[in-house]
This record gives sequence, C-alpha cells and structure tokens, in this order.
Amino acid sequence: MLSSRRPARRPLVALAALTAAASLALAGCSAGTTPSGSGGEPSADAGSTASETAAERVVTTDQGDVTVPTDPQRVVVLNHALAGYLYELDVPVLATVPEVTDDPDPKFSPFWEDQAEADGTELMEWSADGYNLEAILALDPDLIVGGGWGFPLKQATDVYDGLSQIAPTVLVSGTYTTWQEQFAFLAQDVFDDAATYDELVAGYDERLAEVGGAITVPEGETAFLALTSEGKTFALNEGEGLPAIFERLGFAIQPIQAQTGAEPYTPGGDMFEVSAEQVTSVVTVPNVFVVGFNGAEIDVDALAADPVYAGLPSFSSGHAYELPTWTIRGDYHEAMGLLDVVEEQFS
Repeated sequence: MLSSRRPARRPLVALAALTAAASLALAGCSAGTTPSGSGGEPSADAGSTASETAAERVVTTDQGDVTVPTDPQRVVVLNHALAGYLYELDVPVLATVPEVTDDPDPKFSPFWEDQAEADGTELMEWSADGYNLEAILALDPDLIVGGGWGFPLKQATDVYDGLSQIAPTVLVSGTYTTWQEQFAFLAQDVFDDAATYDELVAGYDERLAEVGGAITVPEGETAFLALTSEGKTFALNEGEGLPAIFERLGFAIQPIQAQTGAEPYTPGGDMFEVSAEQVTSVVTVPNVFVVGFNGAEIDVDALAADPVYAGLPSFSSGHAYELPTWTIRGDYHEAMGLLDVVEEQFS
C-alpha cells in the first residue's frame, strides 16, 4: 500500500569545483563556531527584502532555532531512514546516505527507489568514522536534514557546527520515539505540509486497525532482539520503534529497559546491548521477535540450534519469530510493509 505519488525528475546539479569561500567555510568548522543557519529570525540587513524573509521559516530543534528555506531544492539527508518522508512530501532529495555505514554495495530502499531515481538522488559514501563534510560541501545543499535514531543522530550531532557552516541543518530529535513523531516534525515544522502527513497517517491507522482485527495475538509478553553479523545482541526499548507498533496491534510488550535499568548503546538510542549470558536471564517472556541489525540476515531456525537461544521459553515453545531487517527502524513506508508481514504471520 505504497503511495503512488511520484515527484517529477529533477536533474542533479554537479559542482565543477569548490569556491574559495566555501572552502574557507569548511575550514572554519569547529565546536565553538556559531551555525550560520541557526539562531532565530533572519536579520534585516541592507540586502534583505520582504520576499526573501517570506521565503524562510524558523524551526525549533534540540540544537536551537534554525532558519530554513520554505522551498528547498537541494536537500541532503544524512539518515537513510528519513529520506522516504521527503519523497512523500515532494521535497527534492539531492543526496542521502546508505542504510548502513561502509556498505560495499549501497542501494536505495526498495520502498522508494523509484522516487529516488526519478529525483536523481545520489547515494553518498558513509563511513563508521563519520560523515564526509567535504563531499557534502561539494553538493552545495540549501538544506541538510539528519538525526533520528541511534548512530545517525550521534554522528550528525558530533559535527553539527560543521554541517551548519555548509547549509541550514535540521536534526530530527532522538526524543521522537515513533515514526509518526519524526514524520510530523518534518512535515509540519520543517516543510509546512501537514495535509500530506494527516492523509498518510490516517491511511496507516486504517490499515493498522484492519490488521489488528484480523490477527490472533500470542498470549503473554513479547520481547524484541536485534542481532548483528558480529554476534552482538541488542534488546529494543519498550515504547519505541517496533515495540510501539506491536503494542498498538494488541501485543503485550515486555518492559525490558525498565526491568533492567539499562542505558541505550548510544545517547538517544532505541536499544541496549545484552551479553550472551544476559539473554537467558533477561528475555524470559513467552514470545520474541528477532531482527537483523546493520544489514545482518537472521534465521530463527539457525538461532534455535544455538544453546543460548534454544533454552529461552519463546524458542522452546515455538514462539520465536523473525522480521525483515528493514523493520527495525521503519519509516512510514516500512511501517506499512510491516503490517503486511504481521498479517501474514498471525492471521
């Protein structure tokens, strides 16, 4: 049930070379620099006009007030999970980063790849060491959007002053714990398009109610685990992301963070790491969902052969379920796709 709205193709404008002024702006990036795109209302200098002022709005963020263009045409998105919102809002996405860092074969989300190709969106390189400010500067964006959940928020916050020297930079707060909160902030506060947000969320709520009425929810509480290809295991916080969606579908969610008192693996994160020893003592509820994290593919049957998981009540009773990797920090499109997955599993 993906939206059929597609933006018109917009050519990607390439810069032949960086200007000396732009290079100096990058060189001036430091923790003590005042962001050029933040700090309140536009100043009424000699070159300002009423039309120029009307072409901007002020957005309140965790980093302060940011003055953004009302009709941006060259937007760089520093979180793959946020880009889909902009396509639905018909905002031109000049470039975005892959879903995971250091991906040797990066791809657009299958849910909006057609829109990305129609936009001429570029996939930027993204390293675990951080964003490439020179590459972002070379794109000459008129707005940068980043933040969200987990690592993208941390990386963008670390270099926020530098990003703000390139273009007005809006970071989606980590305090927004559902995709609806993220989408509402972008649609209403940043891009002034509440109508599209209301329409899409109403459609989602209708579909969620339909699925909720069609499935049989397993008895008892449910936990959610994210596993990496390096063998790390994370428990997802209740009330956020995936657990929040399943709660609305009628699942009883284990208050796993409240029970353990664990801190997220990174500030603003939506999960915390658990060791192999902790898994058996923490994940004691009758049901569990497992999902691959950072691109890892997870097989419940293979996990069931692992002594760590085999002894869990959920695995021994056959109530361990796997979810696609794209569900873990789903946007609007992926939340809609998740409803199809749940309906198929539990109807």
